[in-house]
Amino acid sequence: MEIAVVVLVVAVVFVARSFKIVPQQHAWVVERLGKYDRTLTPGLKFIVPFIERVSYRHSLKEVPLDVPSQICITKDNTQLQVDGILYFQVTDPMRASYGSSDYIVAITQLAQTTLRSVVGKMELDKTFEERDLIIASVVNALDEAALNWGVKVLRYEIKDLTPPAEILRSMQAQITAEREKRALIAASEGRRQEQINIATGEREAFIARSEGEKQAEINKAQGEAAAITAVAEATAAAIRQIAAAIREPGGEQAVQLKVAERAVDAYGQLAKTNNTMIVPGNMSEVSSLIGTAMTLLRQPGSTP
Repeated sequence: MEIAVVVLVVAVVFVARSFKIVPQQHAWVVERLGKYDRTLTPGLKFIVPFIERVSYRHSLKEVPLDVPSQICITKDNTQLQVDGILYFQVTDPMRASYGSSDYIVAITQLAQTTLRSVVGKMELDKTFEERDLIIASVVNALDEAALNWGVKVLRYEIKDLTPPAEILRSMQAQITAEREKRALIAASEGRRQEQINIATGEREAFIARSEGEKQAEINKAQGEAAAITAVAEATAAAIRQIAAAIREPGGEQAVQLKVAERAVDAYGQLAKTNNTMIVPGNMSEVSSLIGTAMTLLRQPGSTP
């Protein structure tokens, strides 16, 4: 009975050591008699007890690795404290097992030395502007070296860049001065634009006033010209009516009478002005004046 129990216990131990369940996104490295034999993928797997054993267990997931903070010296001899985080993934379990005694320590140390080298080639101001360049340089150097370790470096992120307190205060003062400069420039640009707008408005108002005055003068001139034309046309019409009346029977006698009346009135007015009675020396001048007027009216070129 005791032998049966012993055999049962041995059988259970044998089965327990023979079958292995590998989780998803994991890889187990199996050694046979101390030598690498194969890599177990996820699922139920079988190994030979006491001859084979699982020596290494690797996770194939993406792993974040915090890179310790360190002091870097920039090109202009300024201390800069850099803190970052690294993301990597095991791609070759066999190399990850035998390529390095501790690939995590190797990646961490290489990341720090590469970061110091890259920052040392830049000035302090450039380190804040060229983060992408720093990250790309670190990732490329790590990825090339980590191939022998069965590890793929996916990315590296800088969590913080901290300069000394004195440099930080001077940078803050520089930023404040730059902002004040931009504010003054913006204010002056606003005043300049305001002056331009005022000058433009005054110019447009002056042009509008001058255009109005010009149009008023044009309208006035056109009105005066129209008035003169109307007067001339009325005068011409009156003359034409007079000429037509003269051509009627008895018209010439009426003209003679009218001219004679005007002549007598003119002599009368002249006498009143000089307080002297003026009598023509030759009374025939009145009849002569009338005859001259009638002669002018009969001329073909006279105005009707």
